[in-house]
This record gives sequence, structure tokens and C-alpha cells, in this order.
Amino acid sequence: MNIIFYRYKSICEPDFIDAFYSLGINVIEDTDGMATSLTLDQKITNLGNLIADKKPLFVFSINYYPFISMLCEKLHVFYVAETVDCPVFEIFNTTIKNTFNRIFLFDKEQYNLIHSQNPDCIFHLPLGAACDRVSTLLGTTSDYKYDISFIGSLYNEKDPLSNEPSISCSLKSTIESMIDKQLDDSVFGYDVLKATLNNEIINELKEIDKAFYPSNMSVFDISDYVALCNYLCPHATYQERVKILNLIVAKLPYTKLDLFTKSNCNELSDNIIIHNGADSLKEMPFIFRQSKVNLNITTRSITSGLSQRIWDVLACQGFLITNYQPEIDTFFKDGKHLVTYKSYDELIDKIGYYLSHDKEREKIAKQGFEEVCAKSKVTNRVIEMISTIVNQ
Repeated sequence: MNIIFYRYKSICEPDFIDAFYSLGINVIEDTDGMATSLTLDQKITNLGNLIADKKPLFVFSINYYPFISMLCEKLHVFYVAETVDCPVFEIFNTTIKNTFNRIFLFDKEQYNLIHSQNPDCIFHLPLGAACDRVSTLLGTTSDYKYDISFIGSLYNEKDPLSNEPSISCSLKSTIESMIDKQLDDSVFGYDVLKATLNNEIINELKEIDKAFYPSNMSVFDISDYVALCNYLCPHATYQERVKILNLIVAKLPYTKLDLFTKSNCNELSDNIIIHNGADSLKEMPFIFRQSKVNLNITTRSITSGLSQRIWDVLACQGFLITNYQPEIDTFFKDGKHLVTYKSYDELIDKIGYYLSHDKEREKIAKQGFEEVCAKSKVTNRVIEMISTIVNQ
């Protein structure tokens, strides 16, 4: 049984490949997504020839590619995709209605936005944990090197509002006020931003950035969603991560906070220990295992689902404190498998508490690890995908 895996070098790809192989499925890798020298027409031709030659059960990719959907629809081959990012604007492309699509979206709100456009072919499926891979890598590693750690971008390099010199002072002030209210209101999502966003702001963003993602090939006008997820949410995420990291070292001066990032850290306190970014497959698991407290601060465009970092920390038997997300309650028990916070004061209190209660912290980390290994491996997700395809 063959599948074709269209690759573009997502860090999630190796774990899905391993999962397919573990189920007896032969993976034929199409690496054209990594080839910047190839035109889109060349990629389509090459993939079409590969499909004709290998006759796969389906073509698979991480995130959604409209051109693959178009090709598979023409050739009557299933196209299976799993989103690992949010936003993925391509899911609103008109090709999302194709009958040979089998699209799995990890964020429930992401799913709710588009499901009605093709209800028999779009599904909600959370991300998963690579328990076997990281357990083999980590072995019996157990010593602590870090009190509190956070691995990830600050989002300033992904923030158009911080990097756009032509933004007006009035627009910047308006957006800053909106974001302040959002951060004060809740630790997840963008409901306040959405409620206060208006056409004037959207139109000015379009004027400022000629690369504003267009809606002309989408099933409906997604201008408000683009404004929220590509402009306001990255800026809110940047503001929040800087705020939280500085707050921790200010409120808990007796602890050490280690940050692993490639972002510009000029706005961070000198009391934060800053490292270069960590390799996701080789270095990150050791940091998760060897940190007393691992932080997750979900990017604001993920409004309900669980980011990959949550699954990764638990797969490494790391102790996790994360902002609350609506889907956490579906998979975990707060205080048993991980710990959530619903305010910044609660975050500070819980970090302090669990740093001084080793046995409780280590018990939660162990239970979280056991829970994801039992129910939420990447292999479990692949089985769910295949079952959905076969049983339709």
C-alpha cells in the first residue's frame, strides 16, 4: 500500500512518516516542495507523473495545497492534509470544495469556519505526540538544567505591524489599545480584537501592505480573518510573550528563566537567560525533559486548539504550564496531566508553587506523559485519518 507524501520541510513531517510506516504503509516522498528552483507547473507535472506511476491510496501533506487538491480531483485520487498551523489561508481557497479532499484541521474554530463549505470532506483532528521517537532519543535523561524555560519565537520577526514603517500613528495607537484590552480580557484567542475590528482598519492595512492575502480565490471574503490572523494576532502574540517573560523574572527574581529563540530580544529583561534557538528534533526534547517548568504561550490566532508545543512537552515527560485553551478539557485534566493559567497573576502563582513542590510537579509530568502515550500519539491520529477515509 503506497501513499505519496508531499514534503516542504515542516518539522512535523518526520513523525507522520514514521507513523505511516509503523502501520505498514509505504511512503513515497515527493520533495518538490523543498525545491525553490521548480515552477508550480513543474511541480504539478512531476506529482501527476508520480501518481500515475505509483497509484497511491492517497496523496498527503502537512497543511493544505490547492494545486494538489486540483490535481487529485482531476485524477480521482484522495488528497489528505492535516493542518499544523493556524492560520492556513489556503483552506479558504475554492478548491476546498473538491470531492476528493479529506482535510483534517487541528483547531476546532478553524474547522468551524470552513466545514460548511464541504461537510463530507473536512474534519477536526488534533495534533499528536511523538512519544516513541523522543523516548528513544532521551533514554533515561532525568537531571534538571533549567528552572523555567520557553522555546519559541517572540513573534516580532513575524509581526508586520512592528516592521511596517508606513503604518500611521493613529492606526498603531488604535491597534495597541485593542490588543491591550484583548490581553487584559483573556489568555487565549482574539474575541475582543474581532469585535472591535472594522472596515476602516482592514482597508488601511490593505493600503499599507500590498501583499495582504487576497480573497478573490476564496469561498468567501476573508479580509477580516486575514487582518486578525496575519496582522493583529502576531502583534498581540509578540506583546504578550514579552510581557509574560518580563513579568516572570520581575515577580520571581529567585528563579532562572531560560529562553531559546532566534528572535530579537531587545525588549526583554537582562535577567532572562537568552540562548539561540533549539533544534526541534535533536535539542528541544532534552530542554523539555530537563526543565522544571516548561511554558506554553499559544499564539493568538490559535483560538481553541492545542499547539504542537503542548504535545511535544508532554511526550518528553516535561512538566507543562500553558495558557488555557478551550480544547484542553477534551484531552486533559488540569492539575493531573498539565497545569493551565487563566490570568497572568495565576501563572506567576503556579510557577512559584510548582517550583517548590517537586513531587507534585513530577507526578503531573509523568501522568501527562502516560496520557499522551496511551491516547494521543501521532500514530493514533494517522489511524483516525485512515479510518475516516476508509469508512466513508
